[in-house]
Amino acid sequence: MFAALAAPGSLAFASDVADDAAAAVAMPVITVDGKKEDNGYVARRSGAGTKTDTALIETPQAITVIPRERFEEQGALTLRQTFNYSAGLLSSYFDSRADAVTSRGGDPAMLQDGVQFDFGSYNTTRADPYTLERVEVLRGPASVLYGQGGIGGVVNLVSKRPLANSQREVQLQIGSHSRKQVSLDVNQVLDRDGHWMARVVAVGRNSGAQVDHVDDDRTVLAPSLTWAPDANTSLTVLALHQEDKSGSLIGFFPWQGTLLPSKYGQIPTSTFVGEPGWDAYDTKQNSLAYLFSHRFNDTVSLRQTARKSRSEVDYRTAYTSFTAVPETGRPGSPVFNADQRTINRDLVQQLNKLDTLLIDTQVEASVDTGVFKHTILVGADMQRIETRLARGDGVAAPLDLYAPVYGNYTAPAALVQSPATTLRQKGVYVQDQIKFGPRWVTVLGWRHDSVSTDVTGRPSERADDSANTKRAGLLYVADGGWSPYLNYAESFQPVGGVDAYGKSFRPQRGKQWEAGLKWQPPGRNLMTTLAVYDLRDTNRQTRDPANPLNSIQVGEVQVRGLELESAGSLGRHWDWTAGYAYTDATVSRSNGVDLGKRLNGIPKHNAATWLTHRFAIAGQEGFSAGAGARYLGASTDGMNQHEVPDITLLDAMLAYSSGPLRVALNVTNLGDKVQISTCLARGDCFYGQRRAVALTARYTF
Repeated sequence: MFAALAAPGSLAFASDVADDAAAAVAMPVITVDGKKEDNGYVARRSGAGTKTDTALIETPQAITVIPRERFEEQGALTLRQTFNYSAGLLSSYFDSRADAVTSRGGDPAMLQDGVQFDFGSYNTTRADPYTLERVEVLRGPASVLYGQGGIGGVVNLVSKRPLANSQREVQLQIGSHSRKQVSLDVNQVLDRDGHWMARVVAVGRNSGAQVDHVDDDRTVLAPSLTWAPDANTSLTVLALHQEDKSGSLIGFFPWQGTLLPSKYGQIPTSTFVGEPGWDAYDTKQNSLAYLFSHRFNDTVSLRQTARKSRSEVDYRTAYTSFTAVPETGRPGSPVFNADQRTINRDLVQQLNKLDTLLIDTQVEASVDTGVFKHTILVGADMQRIETRLARGDGVAAPLDLYAPVYGNYTAPAALVQSPATTLRQKGVYVQDQIKFGPRWVTVLGWRHDSVSTDVTGRPSERADDSANTKRAGLLYVADGGWSPYLNYAESFQPVGGVDAYGKSFRPQRGKQWEAGLKWQPPGRNLMTTLAVYDLRDTNRQTRDPANPLNSIQVGEVQVRGLELESAGSLGRHWDWTAGYAYTDATVSRSNGVDLGKRLNGIPKHNAATWLTHRFAIAGQEGFSAGAGARYLGASTDGMNQHEVPDITLLDAMLAYSSGPLRVALNVTNLGDKVQISTCLARGDCFYGQRRAVALTARYTF
């Protein structure tokens, strides 16, 4: 049945299928034995590591799946918060511009429904967790399946889409910083035979933020429609309209007053360095996608994903200056002026536009020779990405960070349009999943990519890259639900630009060895994974000792680590998730002073655990309470000049459910600790999230 619901690009082919056995009768094409594949906090299947529907216990690579029930109970209000309780996934920047996350020392590519979601910086909206069914993370290099990307792997966001049973939900939420949000999720089967299904997800929010004068407003409308005429064919169309109105949460504060002592104390976390009424980070995105699958017979099936998207961003900000002033001795980094209270500011406005077209086509074939059972995947994908930028600079007066007075600034008189940049990528890939005997599983994959980048009107700046990548994995299915495995994987990431001699830079290349052990005991709702790895990111730019105006690609970063994760349930009353990661990320080859230094913002140790308990009071069922602790180890600024101290943060949840009604109170950073999340060698530091409270009422009907 999986082929019928294998919406292309959905790396969770069965995660959003029928919720009960009755739906299986009405619409068997959208069921998997009448059961959900996500059972509470535990997922059993994902296509993130193979692009085919595969049990996680039989996938020889580290994959983390975060089901919707888990991140809702943990109170995730942003995408970055969905990663809070996953080992080694770090979101160090409390930012309105992006939900940045690092994994294994790199930045994962962000996908939605299997195709890339973000491109470059400051040109798309941020995904809303309410629109998602699950979040999947494939750790480490993943270019064989997904094309260009770094050593951090991929994060795939699985959208809510039509289900085989009608259901409706309205959600009301209030919280810190005058947060007011209403959300709606309506799913409807449109005909008696269950061949047509529709779903509408909507979010409306009006809110302030932790930083003064910054809004966090949002409007989302995400309708979808599925046509499944028989058990072999499915077409789902998904549309999205989203508008966000926000501003600059990040102030680029100096080391002094954040990490280091200052004459006037620590800079308040609510301090706004922009200009009220002018500062903005306003985004708008419209997209249309389809997910098609057809099973020709018991052997061969076809899947295709396509998405067309357009985004616009109006980014206006005055921020702590990076401009050197030689006559006063001021360095080109964020520092206090001589009064130890004021900072100089730079002011800029830019209008970013992004147009994307992405298509991924796959043919899957099953071949059983008796001894060997092959699942062969052949695919081709393409991207066309066009970015446009208009920019203008203005003037902003110095600002007192301890007693700010606003209004003394001059906005840019005009914006200068830069030439459009167009990226075209084409890739072909092949993969063979082989089962031999009752115990052994191997995965072999190969891919070829070609990438070109053109700048309108500047033919000399054209860049062409190509790369071959490969992977191999071996796994043994042992008794008792144990699966040890070994994996090798590669990545490539185009760099762009040319050196001082006009020669194009080569792509960065990642190579990883990983060994692991998975445990999913039969009959128990439990998944535990252990992974150890050694990866290298090569072809990084570093100083040319023969020419100070040139860079050469002999740099390398080495990352070694261990990750341990567990998620499970005990009966109907206890759910938990726990994780620990050790990450040693250092510059292993360089001609610069960064040789041997740890990568900035990557702690060697981080751990998190969350526990939910469901209980009765005075015989009244429906109560639940949850608590979590997140430990972030010490990190450095990238040059080992300053160390950001470790910190432990606590979160909590209290909820009551009765029939169709659920009311929940979530508190993030219960102790309201001031967290310095990251400091950079260039001279600036960033704050993390202070205490935030949200009260949510949900009614289903």
